[in-house]
Amino acid sequence: MPQNHLIQEYRIMFYNRTWVRAGLLVLLFVFVTESAHAVRIKDLTNVRGVRSNQLIGFGLVAGLAKTGDSVTNVFFSIQTIVSMLTKMGIRVPEGKVDQLKFKNVATVMVTATLPPFARQGDQIDALLSSVGNAKSLHGGTLLMTSLKGPDGQTYAVAQGPLSIGGFFVQGGAKNVQRNHQTAARIANGAYVEKELPHQFNLKEEIFLNLKQTDFTTASRISRAINDAMRDIVATLVDGRTIKVKVPPFYKEKTSQFITRIESIEVEPDGIAKVILDERTGTVVMGEKVMISAVAVAHGSLFIQITEEPSVSQPAPFSPGGQTVVVPRTRLKIKEGEDRLLIVPKSISLGQVVNGLNAIGVNPRDLIAILQAIKASGALHAELEII
Repeated sequence: MPQNHLIQEYRIMFYNRTWVRAGLLVLLFVFVTESAHAVRIKDLTNVRGVRSNQLIGFGLVAGLAKTGDSVTNVFFSIQTIVSMLTKMGIRVPEGKVDQLKFKNVATVMVTATLPPFARQGDQIDALLSSVGNAKSLHGGTLLMTSLKGPDGQTYAVAQGPLSIGGFFVQGGAKNVQRNHQTAARIANGAYVEKELPHQFNLKEEIFLNLKQTDFTTASRISRAINDAMRDIVATLVDGRTIKVKVPPFYKEKTSQFITRIESIEVEPDGIAKVILDERTGTVVMGEKVMISAVAVAHGSLFIQITEEPSVSQPAPFSPGGQTVVVPRTRLKIKEGEDRLLIVPKSISLGQVVNGLNAIGVNPRDLIAILQAIKASGALHAELEII
């Protein structure tokens, strides 16, 4: 009688006295060179006051194929429709409001971003998100909607056909949907109606804000501007702000002065940092990462358990004999070769990488080793886990 063989294999990896679950892992080892070349001041800073502003509005989308809000469940939808009809000169009797049922209308929130120095008549994109229980905004048209700023004033007006980049098809027993159906966009669908007042060219001083706080980089930017202008016009306020006085030559021409200093190149500085992502096995090291001499032990433990149950049959014509399954287990343990390697003191990123590669570990183990080296005080870098 044939025997059934049930084989189960367990592999347990033991690294640095820590149990790590083995699995398929993709390594993306990125080496960031933070100061390998000079960067324009334009890419390192923002000019204080030159920023975008957020706009928001509440509107109606019409023309839907019975996929709009259910007015019986969304009370503000019918209120919005009545308010719109009243503004259009159509009076709805109070007793007839509850009888209004529109399946092809949906209430939406409309948002837009007003860019700096936007002029009246400029076109900006409008983003729409359903507020009620509409099933889809496909094929709809946004009715004229005022977009207001935080001060409550209207700065743009949006209107036009929607684009959702998808579809929804439903049958009796199956439906197919592609992309999100209750969010849409109107490219260039909002017109700027009101400009933000500014007198940028009359400014006598400007402030440059670094995108990342760093005293050394801010000091280098200040020095580079003074060298380029051959005058002391830039002063360091703090690790994120540089104050720049507009020279007399650029009086009432501050925009031209900004153009002049934006093209100046500076070599930025940064802290030593190592980024670890355990979900994907990604390790990112900055150029300034240094490591002191340290000894790292790397070993493995291999355990294999094999189950081979056998069948035991009684002798022919034996009284009360039964066929039983007898368990049989084979256990194999093999300890890998332990290696205690010395990672020498490193003075460059390449030496750090060569020292870690000499250990011969996979990405998941490398993350554990870097954490252990950091805990020992030998890794001179900020360790950040994302």
